[in-house]
Amino acid sequence: MDNSSGLTRRQVLNIIGKTAGVAAMYHAMASLGIAAESSLKEGEEFEQLKGAPKGKSILILGAGIAGMTAAYELRKAGYAVKILEYRHKAGGRAWTIRGGDTFTELGGATQKCEFDKGLYINPGPWRIPYNHFGILSYIKRFGVQLEPFIQVNYNAFVHSTQAYGGKPQRYRKVQADFQGHIAELLNKSVNQGALDKTLSKEDKEALSEALIEWGALDHDGKYGASLESSERRGFDIWPGGGLMPLATASKDILEGKELIKSKFWARIITGQFHEFQSTIFQPVGGMDQVARGFEKQVSSLIKYNAKVTAIQQDANGVTVSYVDSIKPSATLTEKADYCICTIPLSILSQIPINVSKSLKEAIDAVPYESSVKVGLQFKRRFWEEDDDIYGGITYTDTPISTIGYPNTDYGKPGKGVLLGAYIWGRNAYEFTSMSPKGRVEAALKYGSLVHPQYRKEFDTGVAVGWHRVPWTNGCHGIWTDESREKHYKNLCQIDGRIVLAGEHASYIPAWLEGAVLSAQDAIKRLHATIVAKKA
Repeated sequence: MDNSSGLTRRQVLNIIGKTAGVAAMYHAMASLGIAAESSLKEGEEFEQLKGAPKGKSILILGAGIAGMTAAYELRKAGYAVKILEYRHKAGGRAWTIRGGDTFTELGGATQKCEFDKGLYINPGPWRIPYNHFGILSYIKRFGVQLEPFIQVNYNAFVHSTQAYGGKPQRYRKVQADFQGHIAELLNKSVNQGALDKTLSKEDKEALSEALIEWGALDHDGKYGASLESSERRGFDIWPGGGLMPLATASKDILEGKELIKSKFWARIITGQFHEFQSTIFQPVGGMDQVARGFEKQVSSLIKYNAKVTAIQQDANGVTVSYVDSIKPSATLTEKADYCICTIPLSILSQIPINVSKSLKEAIDAVPYESSVKVGLQFKRRFWEEDDDIYGGITYTDTPISTIGYPNTDYGKPGKGVLLGAYIWGRNAYEFTSMSPKGRVEAALKYGSLVHPQYRKEFDTGVAVGWHRVPWTNGCHGIWTDESREKHYKNLCQIDGRIVLAGEHASYIPAWLEGAVLSAQDAIKRLHATIVAKKA
């Protein structure tokens, strides 16, 4: 699998971040529809809707997080609510795979997960940023237990097949050495007068002092092996006790030019993005615990195994046709005064729906991102026992891109499951084209370059290619500047008696927060419309 030519969108954004700063990169992410600030403030909750006209009914399509958010709030407001859900359970992409679960993807390949009891993989969302106040407010309200998600572990690895002979380097060494070399170069510029027109003498002295401290430079302003730099990158002999040998500075300093060419800097910046800054959370026991928290509130409203086949509206209401998704036979119908549709656009674009031309064009205009996750169970937690890695992420330039270590059960004897691949873009399409077994094999192949223990310790695995997931046909909606300008507002408008919601109808695609805020906005506007019509 060639990964040497062409840049993914994420790689481009990484380059923007390194050259123009994180703020510029984040603006680029927002303009590309990848991320944006949550519109809720810390501690703020959705204001309850009031005054629903008596007898009004609302049909919700999809029991994902957006659909269940809408159902929960609308029922409290007094509406008659029902949800049609394609699957046998709620949650949508907030999905967890455990031992005993089976999954059949498009094309017919069926996987049965053979993980040991208590072990799992989240093929969809796997973390919740501290500033996603919308989803966190429901998690708190529904009593879903959270635990820390470790985004940055300085003892994990950064790996490139093109640098340092393909040998993985500790994140902390890369961080310390890159920072040290940059500090040395800047300090030279200060002392050689390059900034005389910009800084006063006092300013230059203060900057030089800061660079020496920031980069762990010596008294001559140079970066190299020292006890000071070892405090950041690690020691050859670590400080001990009693009559143990004295601490010895690490000497394997990564040379500056090669470090820059390695592009490791494109990886170590990730933890500085605002949504990945501490603290990040994950639900105890898997991401579907969030879905279950919602489901407990609205389960009586959900019709499961209901595959929507047509959506029709007229002046009197909405009629939705559906079949049993397990054993489709006779077509059934459900009617309501209004409809909130949270079906992914990749699926909705294939369903007959009578809406305005502008909304139909918007539905058809949004492609879906490709993504693959591979969960690997090993006979022992060698990443902890051999490599002292407890949670966090290793980055590699191989097609698997990411290795995620479990953030639970530290030091527990026995088997463990890690995220063996988290793939986007071109490589995700190639992995998706493989059989599930082939994806697992490829993850083992590339992962072995980082952890040679892979082959010996491997037990079993599962692999989800999101373009083969029947209820989404992709990972999340992809927006560009042009498509948002032309279609986004049309997508979100109330169209007769129908309004759309979901992560695709937000500026935070792929996040649970986008689904929650989109649903809250849609129901607020729909409620106002219904109340106004009554008047």
